[in-house]
Amino acid sequence: MMQTDMAGLYIHVPFCLSKCRYCSFYSITSVDLMDTFVKAIVQEMAFYKDIFPSFDSLYFGGGTPSLLTTGQAKTLLDAAQKYFDIRPRAEITTEVNPGDVSLEYFQSLRREGVNRLNIGVQSFDDSLLKFLGRRHTAKQAIESIETARNAGFKNLGFDLIYAVHGQNVKTWRQTLKKALSFSPEHLSCYQLSLDCKTPLYKQYKQDGLELPSEKEALDFFMSTSMILTEAGYIHYEVSNFARTRKFESRHNRKYWNHEPYLGLGPAAHSFFGNRRWWNKANVKTYLKDIGSGKKPVARSEQLSNDELALESLFLGMRTADGVNLESLKKLYGLDLLAVKKRIIGTLIDHQLVILKNNRLCPTLEGMALADSLALI
Repeated sequence: MMQTDMAGLYIHVPFCLSKCRYCSFYSITSVDLMDTFVKAIVQEMAFYKDIFPSFDSLYFGGGTPSLLTTGQAKTLLDAAQKYFDIRPRAEITTEVNPGDVSLEYFQSLRREGVNRLNIGVQSFDDSLLKFLGRRHTAKQAIESIETARNAGFKNLGFDLIYAVHGQNVKTWRQTLKKALSFSPEHLSCYQLSLDCKTPLYKQYKQDGLELPSEKEALDFFMSTSMILTEAGYIHYEVSNFARTRKFESRHNRKYWNHEPYLGLGPAAHSFFGNRRWWNKANVKTYLKDIGSGKKPVARSEQLSNDELALESLFLGMRTADGVNLESLKKLYGLDLLAVKKRIIGTLIDHQLVILKNNRLCPTLEGMALADSLALI
């Protein structure tokens, strides 16, 4: 549910040198259109210059945003400042592939205003990295972390994947221990999920490989939370951990808190008020629309109060802060305690949720079942 007038700005950079075998996000394995794409993003910004309020987060995602040259990144950051009210202390993040970077590159990004890096480590095990189709090695992952620190970055996040074939809780613990040795400010730990269109899904089917059982997945999840919270991290969302509240991902919180965000680039999604829209998932079509002076929107939808309330519940139950019951009632007319009194009582009895300061919050066990809790 909307808690602030501040919006988040997302720029999807849909270019990769190679496609990871598990990835279902839209991207292409060519950088030939990168210059044209950067110019198109600037034009798309102009379409929205008077619509959104101030932005206090900007996130370059992908794809592989670290394929942008520092000049291209500067062009986009300068344009964002021109067309939007980017707040002085905005969180500006770029995702980084460990195989693409250098000290000079990181130093240039810092000079242009990037103050947070999200490094796609995924694993410190070369065999797992190869299985996942990553093009970097464990050595490169470590070097990219050390280089980022040497460049002066004080806000680093790592992406890690667990429950991969050939991995068990013991080896996963070793991965977490290695990650913690670098004292990152943020960790995102994702359980491997397989989209049916990905090469890795096809290999799992072909070779008879299996994803973990519910019990095994729960063991991974609970072990992850225990190890990281014992190390002092805050488990603030199903997959996300921060060293302090200050280092929680401000941008990603826009999604979980139902706050406004603008997505630019092919396949990017936007949300404002009760409306959501998303761009066409094709670089060439995107560029053609922009070149014709029109927004490259594929579809849009108006959400009813009931739909907004359900989304707020679904998203809120993924976070340790849960959902604000007063806001749910005020904004969408849903008195959850009155309508779902018996079910909520049962969830409390089973220690899956708690009531705290007029908020309905999942316990750790409840967070493990977040998607199911939203169905109350």
